[in-house]
Amino acid sequence: MAAADKIIEKGLKAALELAATRAWTDIPLADIAAKAKLSLSDFHGVASREDLVEALDGWFDKAMSAEGVPDDTSPRERLFEVIMRRFEAMEPCRAGLTEILKFRETSLTHLVRLPQHRHATAAWALASAGLDDDTGAPASLKRIAIAFVIAETERAWRKDTNGDFALTMAALDKGLRRAEDRLGQFRRFTGRKTPDTPPTEETPE
Repeated sequence: MAAADKIIEKGLKAALELAATRAWTDIPLADIAAKAKLSLSDFHGVASREDLVEALDGWFDKAMSAEGVPDDTSPRERLFEVIMRRFEAMEPCRAGLTEILKFRETSLTHLVRLPQHRHATAAWALASAGLDDDTGAPASLKRIAIAFVIAETERAWRKDTNGDFALTMAALDKGLRRAEDRLGQFRRFTGRKTPDTPPTEETPE
């Protein structure tokens, strides 16, 4: 890991710990550096408070590929497993993460970039599930569908305070089934084949 990446990772961990105890708007970068056991100058040219907020999604995205591509044969099951890895990684940081996410929703600077982060998260979810090709539907269309599913599931996760992920899993399963149905409609409309569709035998002339 590059030195800059290490500083950002330590900064993120410290930021999440501090945000669990007070409002994100009340936390200066100097406090984050001290919590991370770094000097403020370590962050110069590497990351500001705004950069740490922007790096948050990508940091949790890595959890989706931490265990490799699942062995399940169903694309929906594979996506369910990798996306749940992300929410499971988010859970220990719930208090601080929820505070920063609430701040992000009120900051125009971060809000306008949120669709880009959702798209990147969806792209990595598909890659982590071995589904980032154009089989069945264009990869770009899959990314849009999965980005929407992840956004809906995150809203459920924020309400899911019992620690059993019941609301989160229900929202994710419902969203993936809906996306699967819509992509199925696309395949029927365009005549695209799924990986399990046998080749059509040509009639000899």
